[in-house]
Amino acid sequence: MFYLFLKNFIVGPFLLSVFRPWVRGYDNVPPKGAVIFASNHLSFMDSIFLPLVVDRQIRFLAKSEYFTGRGIRGRIVRWFFLAVGQLPIDRSGGKASEASLNTGLDHLSAGGWLGIYPEGTRSHDGRLYRGRTGIARMVLEAGVPVVPVAMIDTEKVMPVGTKIPKVRRVGIVFGEPLDFSRFAGMEGDRFVLRSITDEIMYELAHLGGQEYVDVYASSVKGRPQAKPAA
Repeated sequence: MFYLFLKNFIVGPFLLSVFRPWVRGYDNVPPKGAVIFASNHLSFMDSIFLPLVVDRQIRFLAKSEYFTGRGIRGRIVRWFFLAVGQLPIDRSGGKASEASLNTGLDHLSAGGWLGIYPEGTRSHDGRLYRGRTGIARMVLEAGVPVVPVAMIDTEKVMPVGTKIPKVRRVGIVFGEPLDFSRFAGMEGDRFVLRSITDEIMYELAHLGGQEYVDVYASSVKGRPQAKPAA
C-alpha cells in the first residue's frame, strides 16, 4: 500500500515529470504471470526508474547491506527498502546466498515480478560485465520467462559515488521475452547455467549498445582505469 502511494502520488509523478523517461518495447512484457526482469546496472537510480514505467510492482533482490546499516541513516535506508518491497540478498555465497535465492523463488511462485541485476553490482565505467549464474538457476527452478531490460543513461543522472541526482533524460528498453524451458530440469549443470546467463547478457548488450567485458564487475571494481592511447 505504501509502495503504491509513493509511486502514484508522491515520488512517481515528480520523477516522471522531471526526468521524462522514454520507454521502448513495453509490449514485450507479458500481461500476466510471474516474470524475471534481467537488467543491466549503471546506477542506484535503475531500481527507481524501472518500477515507475511498469504497471505492476517489481521487487528487486537488493544487497543485504541496505538492510543492515547503523545509525539514523541506516534505519532510514532500511525502512525505505522494506517499505517499497525490496528483498535482501546475501552475496557472501554458500547457504546465505542460497536462502536469498529461495526468497526470490517464493515471490515468483506467487506470480510476482522480480528484478535482477545479473552483473551482481553496478558497472563502474558504463560497460556491461559478465553475468552471475544465480539468475539462470532461478529461471530454471521457477520456470518463468526472462525479459531483458536495458537502462539507458541512468549513470549520468547519478554517477557512482554521487549523492545528488542530476537532471537528465533516461531510457528503458524492454527486449523480447527469453524462454529457457528447453533446459528444464538441468539447473544442476553448470555449463547450462553459464550458457543461459551468457545469452541473457548478450541480449542486454544488444539492447543497450554497451561494450561487453567477459569478467566479473566485482573483480575490476576499484582498480585504476587505464588511460586511453593517444
